[in-house]
Amino acid sequence: MKHRENRHGQKAAGGLGAKPRRDISGKPPVKAAHASRPAKPSRDHGERAAEPRDAATAPAAPERPLMTRSGERPAERVPVILESLGAGDFHLIDSGNGLKLEQYGPYRIVRPEAQALWPPSLASHVWDNADAIFTGDTDEDGMGRWRFPREALGETWPLQLLGVDFLGRFTAFRHVGVFPEQIVHWAWMKEQVEAAKRPLKVLNLFGYTGVASLVAAAAGAEVTHVDASKKAIGWARENQALGRMEKLPIRWICEDAMKFILREERRGNKYDIILTDPPKFGRGPNGEVWHLFEHLPLMLDICREILSPKALGLVLTAYSIRASFYSIHELMRETMRGAGGAVESGELVIREAGLDGRTPGRALSTSLFSRWVPK
Repeated sequence: MKHRENRHGQKAAGGLGAKPRRDISGKPPVKAAHASRPAKPSRDHGERAAEPRDAATAPAAPERPLMTRSGERPAERVPVILESLGAGDFHLIDSGNGLKLEQYGPYRIVRPEAQALWPPSLASHVWDNADAIFTGDTDEDGMGRWRFPREALGETWPLQLLGVDFLGRFTAFRHVGVFPEQIVHWAWMKEQVEAAKRPLKVLNLFGYTGVASLVAAAAGAEVTHVDASKKAIGWARENQALGRMEKLPIRWICEDAMKFILREERRGNKYDIILTDPPKFGRGPNGEVWHLFEHLPLMLDICREILSPKALGLVLTAYSIRASFYSIHELMRETMRGAGGAVESGELVIREAGLDGRTPGRALSTSLFSRWVPK
């Protein structure tokens, strides 16, 4: 996979910072409670539903006051654009008119993409030659169905990213089990694990179908994968079996993410790398409620407490929020006050790669991210 990291100095351009990530586009607005998905398959998770908060019936989130941090805030690198042109069996062929045409292994797939405001570059007959087209509700969490213009396809098919085998799946919520823009984070993590002169412990919160967990474990890390969806955990185990990776050191935890990290904090357990990819809204397996704007500060605060003394990174990805990357950037810097290092924040983008997967075109923005690194 080709990817590139563009750093534009210390001052962000207003246009980039103002983009909301995935309220108007590709990723569903919610995953699942503190630790995963609600009731609809979507985003890197099997289930999620965007539903309003019901204060009368929803269990309160686990409470623990925020730590009082002192010391200097980490250095900053903004805006950082992490870009991929393609990854393994995936590339973005073309986009436009509110749609995107993608290659997932042997299949060309058409899905809604509200961010694609421009006209398509390729001729209509290329789009008409798609193997699968998602139709139905254009909302990110809306239900729909897949239409197969050429021939009926099976529910699943094999894919590979970063040397890891996994199953693509045609879900009722347009998503297929992986979000390829995350490859830039996974490649970074893989490099950290392979370059370390010691065993690393990786925590993957809201881990969905487990591709990142398998990448980390295959590189040599001891991995803890947390997701509140039994369906997502089952899919992740399928992926592990598909790649004959059952012996890799991965703990599959089906639990609310906030409950899990609070317990890890009490027990004094530490991790060298933490990946966290929370939804905008979600419910856990026992009705726990997650609201990103309310609970993200505490979640990051706990994550800092369970980072090891020689930690290599804390990575946050955010979708479906009406905010600029600066919101999570400043939160991350406050959370890591006194820890040294640097916080780099910006957007993940996928660049069109044409039919051949090697012809760069326009960049499609997919999500916001913020990443703390020790130096």
